[in-house]
Amino acid sequence: MFMTRASRAATLAACATILLATSACGTAKPEEATNTQVRLYGSDGNMLNSYAAELKERANLVDGMKGTTPLTPLPESFKERLRSVDATLTDYLYAAEAYDAVVISAIAAQLAGTTDPAAVAKQIVGVTNGGERCETAASCLALARAGKDVEYRSVSMTRAGFTDAGEPATASYATLHFDGQQLNDGKTEFVGAGSESAASTKKPPKPKKQNGDKAPGSGAPLVLGGLMPKTGDLAIANPPMAAGAALGMKDVNAAGGVLGEPAVWIDGDEAGNPTVAKATVASHVEAGVHVIIGAGASGISREVLPEVVKAGRILFSPSNTDASLTELDDKGLYFRTAPPDNLQGRALADVILRDGPRKIAIVARDDSYGKGLQETVRAELEQAGISSDRVKLLSYAPPEDAEVTPVEFGGGARDIKEFGADAVLIIGFGESAAVIRGLADAGVQFRQ
Repeated sequence: MFMTRASRAATLAACATILLATSACGTAKPEEATNTQVRLYGSDGNMLNSYAAELKERANLVDGMKGTTPLTPLPESFKERLRSVDATLTDYLYAAEAYDAVVISAIAAQLAGTTDPAAVAKQIVGVTNGGERCETAASCLALARAGKDVEYRSVSMTRAGFTDAGEPATASYATLHFDGQQLNDGKTEFVGAGSESAASTKKPPKPKKQNGDKAPGSGAPLVLGGLMPKTGDLAIANPPMAAGAALGMKDVNAAGGVLGEPAVWIDGDEAGNPTVAKATVASHVEAGVHVIIGAGASGISREVLPEVVKAGRILFSPSNTDASLTELDDKGLYFRTAPPDNLQGRALADVILRDGPRKIAIVARDDSYGKGLQETVRAELEQAGISSDRVKLLSYAPPEDAEVTPVEFGGGARDIKEFGADAVLIIGFGESAAVIRGLADAGVQFRQ
């Protein structure tokens, strides 16, 4: 379902004004204050089938929870190909974005005629805009070898290419619903965001035609290194990203590789920990990696980007959504296939306000991702007519190892109950399950 900005604003204003809502905005009658039932909402970091397992024996608490995530309607054929890489997949979040980050990097290197990261970076935005349209790694690489500019379109990029800043100009968000401790695909809706007019119109350097099977002096093979959340708070989202990257590598090499040689992948973990992530970056630099695919978490990318730039490498994330990353001084070396959270914030506000809440608590992980999305949603709610006294902002510090030291949210849960919230948005990763447990322990009743 696609909604214009004007129609969205009208809908939100109606829902905000008519709080004793009709079926379009919520229930016909308000709950009594003493028996307030709370609706739970989530974002891309926790709207995953694997999230219920984080609650262990209390997994039923997620039933009725809903939220948003950047997601296009994935063809079943693409899901099947992902499962051929990892047969255990139950989620597909950022799989297409990881796939596209790998394939775009390969096409850009082929167009540049070299693996030199600075030259590859100058081609990346152009790969997605203005050339001859192609939709597979094989067809795009064939055009690139012939010295033709391309316009890559794929599963995560259907409407428009990258902006000048190297991020999607448009996005698709899915509204997801937990039902029976699993996401109910039958209830999923898709909402478009962004503007095609924001896509870059700048011309990239002229493509270099490849003569013969090899490209002497190109620096091939192209080496990509993973900076994925194999462990840590975001590990629940790693399987689909890892599968997407692996499938991208498989398709690139099945299509003849890059500059006449198979591309190479070197695995690596960010662990949700800046120290681990920086060590992985240093290892990749020493190993001759040209493009680093990651990090998974926005906060980790913020921490490692200065070192990546200093080393003259490319950082290309499939899942960073912190909107403020757009403004970082990246020397033209940072890219992402995930859309920034100023777009997701609008989608989340839509979802929440359709239920006609009276008071809303927004609990965010205390990092650039959590605080950034929290502020975006707050601003969208305010624009829709929700006054500041009806919104409560809370945060929690994510521990270095949530398995050893879980998040303690008892005090915050009591504050939410005293506030009388009937809607709670939780912005976090796997560790945010502790917020739900804390609310339940405080006697908060969930609407399921």
